[in-house]
Amino acid sequence: QVQLVESGGGSVQGGGSLRLSCTASGYTYGYTYRLGWFRQAPGKEREWVTTIYVATGLTYYAASVEGRFTASQDRAKNTVDLQMNSLKPEDTAIYYCAAGRTRTTWDYWGQGTQVTVSS
Repeated sequence: QVQLVESGGGSVQGGGSLRLSCTASGYTYGYTYRLGWFRQAPGKEREWVTTIYVATGLTYYAASVEGRFTASQDRAKNTVDLQMNSLKPEDTAIYYCAAGRTRTTWDYWGQGTQVTVSS
């Protein structure tokens, strides 16, 4: 059974940093086409944050986090991390990692980790 488990959430003041980590288990990491992070703020729809393509390492970011967030993968450890710097109150959300076996699907999701940024 595929499992994605996030960790590293918490509370921080605006301008601070947090690092989220997502550990994958139950499947062969090498057969994952892409990994991603999404977030969902209270009362809002889930929004895409970043995608990293496993084979190439190419990474794309939402405009709202570009230049502040950095995603990275460690294929040996089956992890994908999200380094979040210069955090803003509007970054407050539950953050989810996801894995997709194709370029158009997100097949597996973590349970989410809360990030709270105070002003």
